[in-house]
Amino acid sequence: MPAELNPALAALAAGEPGPPPPVRIARPDLRPWVEGNVARGAWSFEGPAPGPHICILALTHGNEIAGAVLLERWLRQGLRPVAGRLSLVFANLDAFAHFDPADPVASRFVEQDFNRVWNPDLLDGPGRSSELRRARVLRPLIESADILLDLHSMLWPADPLLLSPDSPRCIELGLSLGEPPLVVADQGHESGRRVVDHLAALGRRAVLLEAGDHWEPETVARMERAASRLLHLHGLLPGAAEPMAPSRLARVTESITARSPSFSFIRPFRGGEVLAEPGTLIATDGSREIRTPHENCLLVMPTLRTAPGVTAVRLARFEEA
Repeated sequence: MPAELNPALAALAAGEPGPPPPVRIARPDLRPWVEGNVARGAWSFEGPAPGPHICILALTHGNEIAGAVLLERWLRQGLRPVAGRLSLVFANLDAFAHFDPADPVASRFVEQDFNRVWNPDLLDGPGRSSELRRARVLRPLIESADILLDLHSMLWPADPLLLSPDSPRCIELGLSLGEPPLVVADQGHESGRRVVDHLAALGRRAVLLEAGDHWEPETVARMERAASRLLHLHGLLPGAAEPMAPSRLARVTESITARSPSFSFIRPFRGGEVLAEPGTLIATDGSREIRTPHENCLLVMPTLRTAPGVTAVRLARFEEA
């Protein structure tokens, strides 16, 4: 089914002036939590019994405020682990400081994408962007985690999913959550390494939750269900996790990066669409035609307005979990 674009997204996809996208959740007040207890914007709590260290990350992108709504609520409620260690992290506070509901797309990052700087060559190099400086501050805490859940939301219409580095332990973690019921294993982005890729390279377990549309209450609710289940599964919260129906697993077979400013989809595809016929034309990029490489091709998070060097869409095949 083609994506249905509201007037704001239709204008954004066309590169034309338009109204701002609707923001249906309030910007959280993080002032009581900015200082943190282990680093700026980072809180960590030890439980009375042994267990894993689980880190939950929000605001990897400054305009994706749903995760911050959840973590702010948990901090205000005094959530504490009964075992192990729980870290709650507001990642890109500098970008979040610029969040404006009248222009909610604009504050994704300050200088470069925080979720593309996690290559050791960048982290250990001479770069001094706002995001690199922040990553270096958080790096010791993040690298100490046994398990990491990175909370995200989406601008363009798409079914919720969990993105996993293509490692068995990360895939297993994603499948164990059960919500959303789709795990997509991928190799990341050409333009830089994500936090979850960095943790996977260290042998840890990490997944990225794309919980739904930006700025919607249901997105916050889905984040809470998934994060709470993670904590129950690993004993940080008391009580057993509810049984869940088995999730589906898909593996990215091709990641499409835009090469020219003229990259364009032939229609507004929705993330989660499955195209039955191999060789189906989905986009053009200058003179290049982008076609599905196999039957029953899953479209993963099409970006309906992109730029050279940016991932435009990932193409995936379903597998037996």
